[in-house]
Amino acid sequence: MKTKEYGIFSVPVIVAALGYFVDIYDLLLFTIVREPSLAGVGVDLADKASTIAASTKIINWQMVGLLIGGILWGTLGDKKGRLSVLFGSIALYSVANFLTGFVQTVDQYAWARFAAGVGLAGELGAGITLVSELLPKTKRGIGTSLVAGVGLSGAVFAYFTFQLTDEDWRLCYKIGGVLGILLLFLRISVAESGMFAHAKQQGVQRGNIFMFFNNRKRFKKYILAILIGLPTWYVIGVVVNLSNRFATEFYGENAIQSGKAIMYAYAAIAIGDIAIGFVSQFFKSRKKALLLFYALCMISLVLFYSSWNNSDARMYTICAMLGFSTGFWAIFVTMGAEQFGTNLRATAATTIPNMVRGALPLINFIFLDVFQKSMGWTLTNSGIATGVLVMGVTLIAFYFTEDTFHKDLNYLETEEMLP
Repeated sequence: MKTKEYGIFSVPVIVAALGYFVDIYDLLLFTIVREPSLAGVGVDLADKASTIAASTKIINWQMVGLLIGGILWGTLGDKKGRLSVLFGSIALYSVANFLTGFVQTVDQYAWARFAAGVGLAGELGAGITLVSELLPKTKRGIGTSLVAGVGLSGAVFAYFTFQLTDEDWRLCYKIGGVLGILLLFLRISVAESGMFAHAKQQGVQRGNIFMFFNNRKRFKKYILAILIGLPTWYVIGVVVNLSNRFATEFYGENAIQSGKAIMYAYAAIAIGDIAIGFVSQFFKSRKKALLLFYALCMISLVLFYSSWNNSDARMYTICAMLGFSTGFWAIFVTMGAEQFGTNLRATAATTIPNMVRGALPLINFIFLDVFQKSMGWTLTNSGIATGVLVMGVTLIAFYFTEDTFHKDLNYLETEEMLP
């Protein structure tokens, strides 16, 4: 029986892209509505310590949810199927998103974001896995880039939704919940991956996360797949997120809003994510495309920390440049999926990006606790040192990473143990 051919604008690609769109809308919404939402649950914004404590608690709970959800949905994606995760994850985070619009305390807010984080963790990995398996290898890079590019524009939509609702943060969360529920109806028409159906018939272990650790070659591939994505969250979580504080140190008085800087960065990331799919196709190589975007990222970071960055307009411009250069997120996640066999692919594609997201607290610890608090360095010097460390580790991992552009994905991972 002939396998159905899917194109880059087929229903599975569109539905996966819209799912990731709602995912990113939800994921970034707290950073956009942070202050009014904290005030709405009783936090005194004049008390900086209380504000930081509440904000950190909510973000940390969401990150814990992402890490737990990454493992949960990844293993379910390989055991039960890609579609089961696409339905389950969006149902959970849609309900959690809608309920967030009714929270009254910081603890309720944190629990709601934890539940949303668990749900959010499954969306990208399952979507990328499904698209990678349904599209021919000559098109899958562009297809997955479209998923990520369209999806990441959800951050821009979140920013303008907040503005157009007169900054009604509760309504913004409810809108996110409704969007997710509507998306469930679109998913009814999406078919399961034929590769997964074949793997299911083989009777092999599926979704066993410990298989990443019981084989030396597989373990190396898994760690390298995580490390090549680190610059994304250094750029977004440190550089762009703290752009207002960097602006004060660079040129004094400024009107930089971190929420607006993040919006510009994510608008550019969406463009970069789509562009890198075509770049990869042009080079017939994932690694060459990745290296080009690494170079753009390093050039943008040099500009960020240079004396040229001396006005609000230039700060926002560089944040957009940094966003575009970290558009390698699409290819990074795609490579993670392509590195592993069908019986472990969803687990890899779901846990790898969430491990990178989960690395942000470690990056922040190095940036803040080690360089600033322990060593007494300035914000700027700490930022530069952290950036050099992150890019250094990433480039070493990149060197040892396999190029997967021409790889046939219709194979299974065996269960041999480490010698």
